[in-house]
Amino acid sequence: MDHDPAASTIDLHRVAFEEAAVGLAIVSAHDHSVPGSAAHESTILDANRHLCHLLGYGAGELVGMPLSDLLDRPSLVDGVQRWRRADGRPVDVRVRRSAGLGTSLVVEAIDADEAVRAEQNREALIAAGLGEWRWDRGTGLVTLSRRAGQILGHPPGPSLSWTDLRGRIGEAEAARIADVVREALAAGLPYAVECRLRRAGDDREIIVGTRGQALFGPDGGLTGMVGVVQDITTRVEARDALLGREQRLRVATSLARLGIFEWHMLEDHAIWENERMFEIFGRTAADGTVGKTEFLNELLHPDDRTAVRQAISTALRDDEILHATGRIRRKSDGTWRTIDMAGRFERDAPNRLPRRLIGVVADVTDRRHAEERQTLLIRELHHRVKNTLATVQAIVGSTARTASSIESFYEAFVGRIMSLAHTHSVLTEDTWQTASLRTLLVNELKPYAEGAMDGAGDGRIALEGPPIDLASEIAVPIGMAIHELTTNAAKYGALSTRSGRVAVTWQLLPGGPAGMLRFAWQESHGPPVQPPRRQGFGSRLLQRVLTTQVQAEVETEYPPEGFRLTMLAPLPKRNDALNPLA
Repeated sequence: MDHDPAASTIDLHRVAFEEAAVGLAIVSAHDHSVPGSAAHESTILDANRHLCHLLGYGAGELVGMPLSDLLDRPSLVDGVQRWRRADGRPVDVRVRRSAGLGTSLVVEAIDADEAVRAEQNREALIAAGLGEWRWDRGTGLVTLSRRAGQILGHPPGPSLSWTDLRGRIGEAEAARIADVVREALAAGLPYAVECRLRRAGDDREIIVGTRGQALFGPDGGLTGMVGVVQDITTRVEARDALLGREQRLRVATSLARLGIFEWHMLEDHAIWENERMFEIFGRTAADGTVGKTEFLNELLHPDDRTAVRQAISTALRDDEILHATGRIRRKSDGTWRTIDMAGRFERDAPNRLPRRLIGVVADVTDRRHAEERQTLLIRELHHRVKNTLATVQAIVGSTARTASSIESFYEAFVGRIMSLAHTHSVLTEDTWQTASLRTLLVNELKPYAEGAMDGAGDGRIALEGPPIDLASEIAVPIGMAIHELTTNAAKYGALSTRSGRVAVTWQLLPGGPAGMLRFAWQESHGPPVQPPRRQGFGSRLLQRVLTTQVQAEVETEYPPEGFRLTMLAPLPKRNDALNPLA
């Protein structure tokens, strides 16, 4: 039997056509690339088994079918295209054509990811600043797209090795990237890294962001990686600048002791950005933050709610910065604290309702107390200066009337002015603006004391009594009275001789706003005493000034053995506002 070689060749070609692992078809000759050409002018002359299975047809069912019944578009082009299956469902295929007596088509199915990576999408990647790369484990080379090559300063194609790239990144950065990639490979996940590198060519430092995904072969072994790269230098620098501004803002608000908050209006939900907010409101993280409703109805003092609501409404209506002041009850200790609040409402668009309020809070309680104390001190200063000038005027007039010469006037006047100055000095040095009764006595009697003034031994001066601080309004007249008593004793009484003695005792008795001061001055062992024939300035001060300014009951006695004075005066209550430590 004769063997026909031509027939055997034809049979082999037929078998290869039918058993090919890709879809094959022969269509009637037509130039589908000509604009306006109709796909229905071509018909399928032959189709193999793989193409029929891909499109859902039985063997031989595609023969004679117009090509237009399969196309999703009116014309046939090379590349990725969408065809229709027998059941009407679309399928993405890659088509390659070759012209001959008819047109041969190679049709391959592709997955959804490959369809997305169509050629036209490359323009979108370039527009987004993304360059593609692929690393082949076998060659060790990284293949770059045109855009990736522009970013890294290398020509496109397989032009870059990991060794070259590592040298442009730096050891520390390269080690960090290797750790990130190693962890991603172990977890089977894609990875993303940012790093600084020096471009090839111009050696300019840039910051790139890279995302990648491992590729594995049929045996599960790593064959390479694919991914994208982007120059993010400008974005990172802008981000770092923003972070720097935020950090400086946080430092400034921390130094200024300001709390930072956000209030989201629709949800009535507050976000407290720093610990200072929790400190101001006396809350912990477990307590949570406070929304507007709870703030206005529970924390804010009832007398301040109307004003704060009005401030919020005004800021919303006029699109202005919110300024509000009010008292809140702190959760931790239940005390009332005064806060100043400032913020601005943010809108998504000019004509839309605000979305959130961003603001700061300051606890101004101590500052308000200091301002109130300063106001009181100024009023106290005015009152004290007025009283001092009146006292000086009285001293001048009375001293002039009782002085027998210029020298005696000068001596008496200077002594009284010095006593007045000493009393004011004691008041100024004391935090509470008060003067110690013992200090006033010591300042006047110390020059005449011989030894301690506690009554022990043979001392000329004996002082005995509990610590008592005199408020400024009574310290000045009592200080002047002590000066007059000391001056009279030194001129005419017990202190005019070496043997004379002065004993001063005082007690704090019940009564009055802050108790009653009982003050006793007793002279002894001095010259015999006789009642005065006329009333001098000292006597008038003891009787009139103490009575009118101190509301004291004053009793004076002149027995021969020594002068005695007893005073009973109510002590005024101290004003806590004058204490800066309160």
